[in-house]
Amino acid sequence: MNNDNRSGLLRIRLLRGHNLAIRDAPTRSSDPYVVITSANQKFKSRVVKKNCNPEWNEEFTLSVTDVNTPIKLAVFDKDRFTKDDGMGDAEIDIKPYMECLNMGLENLPNGCVVKRVQPSRSNSLADESPCVWNDGKIVQDMTLRLQNVECGEIMIQLQLFNVSIFRGRRTYSLA
Repeated sequence: MNNDNRSGLLRIRLLRGHNLAIRDAPTRSSDPYVVITSANQKFKSRVVKKNCNPEWNEEFTLSVTDVNTPIKLAVFDKDRFTKDDGMGDAEIDIKPYMECLNMGLENLPNGCVVKRVQPSRSNSLADESPCVWNDGKIVQDMTLRLQNVECGEIMIQLQLFNVSIFRGRRTYSLA
């Protein structure tokens, strides 16, 4: 079975930002928020005022039908009277995560690392990103290094749920 035979709902937990760029000179801080887009889906986090190390702890659910469709994450500084300032962007690569799902694993102990994804030029990872078995599901923690900006990282977590596998004319659900 290849990755193109899977679809489902991808939960992205937007956890926090670290060392985000300063865009408000008078307060030496920023008012960051995150926009996540994929295909025709778009989600926006809440604004965290005056904080370059924001804690969002928000969840967004995207419908995934093609692992080759990029999931983009962009950070902005909310401004009251002018256009919001860009604070960097990153792409979320879900292919390694989907490879873990395709292993067909069952009954592993909680906390078992299924795969370790290394940072490379082809992804936005700042650190090693483990795919971990947890309560019958695989979860991937990621620290994304923001691009097109002087500094900043975003921490997220991925989990696919309500997965369907298409075989011929039948659909099997792995909720």
